[in-house]
Amino acid sequence: MTADRENTETLDDFRDRARTWIRANLRPADPTAHVGVLRAEGSDEEELTAVARERELQRMLFDAGLAGICFPREYGGQGLTRAHQRVLDEELAGFEYPARLQSPTFVPCAAVLLECGTEEQKRRHIPAILRGEEIWMQFLSEPSGGSDVASAVTTAVRDGEDWVLNGSKIWTTGAWWSDWALCLARTNWDAPKHRGLTVFMLPLKRAGVEVHRIEMLSGSKEFCQEFLTDVRIPDSDRIGEVDDGWSVGTRWMFHERMQSSSQFASRPPGSSRGGSRIAELVAVARDAGRRDDPIARDLVGEARTLELAKEALQRRIGRGIATGKISDQAAGIIRLMAGTVATRLTTIMYEFTGATGAAWDDDDGAAAEVGHDYLMQQVWCIAGGTTEMARNTISERVLGMPRERTHDPNIAFRDIPKGRSSDR
Repeated sequence: MTADRENTETLDDFRDRARTWIRANLRPADPTAHVGVLRAEGSDEEELTAVARERELQRMLFDAGLAGICFPREYGGQGLTRAHQRVLDEELAGFEYPARLQSPTFVPCAAVLLECGTEEQKRRHIPAILRGEEIWMQFLSEPSGGSDVASAVTTAVRDGEDWVLNGSKIWTTGAWWSDWALCLARTNWDAPKHRGLTVFMLPLKRAGVEVHRIEMLSGSKEFCQEFLTDVRIPDSDRIGEVDDGWSVGTRWMFHERMQSSSQFASRPPGSSRGGSRIAELVAVARDAGRRDDPIARDLVGEARTLELAKEALQRRIGRGIATGKISDQAAGIIRLMAGTVATRLTTIMYEFTGATGAAWDDDDGAAAEVGHDYLMQQVWCIAGGTTEMARNTISERVLGMPRERTHDPNIAFRDIPKGRSSDR
């Protein structure tokens, strides 16, 4: 987004304004919140209270002129620059902020609406998102599809001015307390796989939407599976052209891969969601009795080096894509680096714990549950698009290597052999 130069607040003035407001209105952040990998973090009532607080925080930021820094002013944003967003992130460090809304509500969902939605859709939803009134999810993965989101079998059938959706989506974070979703559905079974898809906006409280929560090994119930049964939505909630959903989908997945360095979301340094994990790592080493161990100190150094390299790479690729010097497909490099670093840091923490990594109690402090984190660490290479898919994107679309052979590029989707769960 290009800002209105005449009305752009200087970085120094913006920093002073943001700092003054943040210190007067926000509480200190809880350094123990959201640590680990998909840990069970409290009761449903506590989760709903936390979500309500983050909606409130988002509204406070909006009223203070500190929400949607890089969103255009006509949709409720500030129309400022990526540099202003970085300043806000720096000033938010150490304070509470609406972490759950950053992904996927702002990125990729609001970013997709901004890029691909109609004027009416943008004016209806983006201001509501920036005020904290709408929390969005993404309905991409399906039980039969894995990482191949183009093989979606959730069906949308036209019925007059409406569409009727049937099918199931899975691995949706926080769907049980959210409001809307972007949904990729099959609208043409006689077209090749990538050419018969359409994207819709789906209200999650609509009749026919049933949300089931999935309990993970760690006790977390963050992920959900949704069942859609004769869900009616108006054609005005379609994004993009009919059967051209893959064009929207490619931008959707671009924003998803870029979320860690997107100008549309906040990532305060040191925050437990998206920021540095060094404080968490040092706490584990301390409570495992390894803080003064030379090997442990080397591992902390390795972890910090990896984080610095990841941050530098994100900045470089983000600038390159923004200026057109690098293909937007290079977002796959950011995705691959983020997954690789996250799993390595989780492994380092586990290496600190010794026997406590297998069995712990409440007296073990930060070292408790690190064993669960180690078992769950592959989520970092799956959620947000798998690192395997990122490697394919890098090799084929960035490095120009030969594309992986496929046997179904021009076959009607209904004629592609499928498992029983997706037969029609």
